[in-house]
Amino acid sequence: MRAMAVFDVVKTGEGVTRQVLADHPELMVVAFCFANAGAEGALHNHPHVQSTFVESGRFRFFLGEEQREVSAGDSFVIPSGLTHGCVCLEPGRLVDCFTPRRDDFL
Repeated sequence: MRAMAVFDVVKTGEGVTRQVLADHPELMVVAFCFANAGAEGALHNHPHVQSTFVESGRFRFFLGEEQREVSAGDSFVIPSGLTHGCVCLEPGRLVDCFTPRRDDFL
């Protein structure tokens, strides 16, 4: 087992930060904090399978052609390659897991 790493908080957009919480080549856990309503997670896609847990707040997610409102306690999986993003409706925190690890976040 390797030593625990402490990862920096990175600004990813207006009112949005990201912090890697744990990583392994096969899995990564990342927290995204949204400080205000209207903050956005830009539309994007990646080859990683992603699960998202809404720790707090409320968000509108765009998942391909689908829109979904989620709030604290909700979770869902985003398949590899699906274009997705979100808009914060109430400030909060998302905890995402990626497999394999998002090396671009390191």
